[in-house]
Amino acid sequence: MPETEREDVISVAKRSAPRALPVRVDAVLVQAVIAAALSFAHLHDLAVAAGQDGWKAWAYPISVDLLLVAAWRRLRSGESKAAGWCWFLVALTASLGANIATAGLLDLDHVPASLRVVVAGWPAVAFLGGTLLAHGPADPAPDPREQNDELTNEVAQQGSLPAPATASRLAVPASRPAPAVPPTGRLPTALLDHARKVAAEHRTRTGAPIDTDTLRARLGVPGPLAEAIAAQLT
Repeated sequence: MPETEREDVISVAKRSAPRALPVRVDAVLVQAVIAAALSFAHLHDLAVAAGQDGWKAWAYPISVDLLLVAAWRRLRSGESKAAGWCWFLVALTASLGANIATAGLLDLDHVPASLRVVVAGWPAVAFLGGTLLAHGPADPAPDPREQNDELTNEVAQQGSLPAPATASRLAVPASRPAPAVPPTGRLPTALLDHARKVAAEHRTRTGAPIDTDTLRARLGVPGPLAEAIAAQLT
């Protein structure tokens, strides 16, 4: 057989051969499924013995398992661990109680009245726990004004206040650097002429020389540039 035909036969055989799917069995997951199924059956049998028949008997184990999942998610999130542990223990007690009660320690044909009351009241408890776990209060966003007040208090406690230049640098974000101001001798002539007209108009109207803040507002320039212009007007 020629070499080319042999390679073709081998490639066709490889394509026609069934591919083995990678199957990974997690022993912990299998154990969890078995434990959940057994606990589910015990809760169902206990609900039936307590007078909850039909679909209601199947709803009880689902309610317990959902409360366990909600409490576990709250514990994994790291928020309100006290509430998470509280409802996790409540759901775990209900599950363990059903397992123990159906292990032969309780006559399921003659269930005590107290157990009937507990089973009948469980839906309200599960609804309360699930609501509190699923709709817990969110952490409020920090107020920028409170952060500024805390920073001022810390600086005051240290015994020294920041200089105006330092305070202005703190107020300006790192992504927006302060605009560069040209030297006093290099200010545009047109800008200075316009500033002189604005200053003269202000003196004529008010009888007082124009201040830096008013000049900055009228010209629409940054504070340092307004100071440089005001120095040229005096």
